[in-house]
Amino acid sequence: MQLVVRKWSKNQVYEPVWAAMRSFSNGRDQSTSDELWLMEHESVFTQGLAGKPEHVLAPADIPVVRTDRGGQVTYHGPGQLMIYPLFDIERLGLNTREWVRSLEQLVVDLLASYGIESHGRPDAPGVYVGDDKKICSVGLRVKKGRSYHGMALNVDADLSPFSRINPCGLTRITMTNITDYYQVSLAEVVKDVTALFAKAFYFSGIELQAPVAL
Repeated sequence: MQLVVRKWSKNQVYEPVWAAMRSFSNGRDQSTSDELWLMEHESVFTQGLAGKPEHVLAPADIPVVRTDRGGQVTYHGPGQLMIYPLFDIERLGLNTREWVRSLEQLVVDLLASYGIESHGRPDAPGVYVGDDKKICSVGLRVKKGRSYHGMALNVDADLSPFSRINPCGLTRITMTNITDYYQVSLAEVVKDVTALFAKAFYFSGIELQAPVAL
């Protein structure tokens, strides 16, 4: 089976993308191809199902959207690559924990190719550089073995909005970008991420399709 990849232009509004992901996942069946959606969002804070209001410190002019993914609050904005793997993880033979770890490992492998050493943490989903810097957030929704939402990978983003929240409910971390360690464009990261997904999950090839109308 081929991996369907859809790439959006910059600065997509969050809510229509969320609605489209949910609609795709609810409407798919056992024969539906897995899809990888890649994009940047307009600035937004998203609050997961476990989100606590006290972790939203001072949102000011950035909207806060309560969503149906797991986890706490995080920020999305330009310069950050949103990676949405809309996969049937039951078909892959993975449970939710294994799926999260697989996604984290994919990012660890990506960063290693740029000479950046990183790791996951058993107590807090995501990918970290050193003990106190977070470079990628993970928040998923798995329903009937089908996953949507995904990962937010900081490539070359303005990280100052993270100071308005406790990212993912954590108070002793700072956020970091790939470009703090290695100079690479977001377009190059998109290409590399796409290739890694196809390899990691044994797809026969990549099928580029137009973005879904939002």
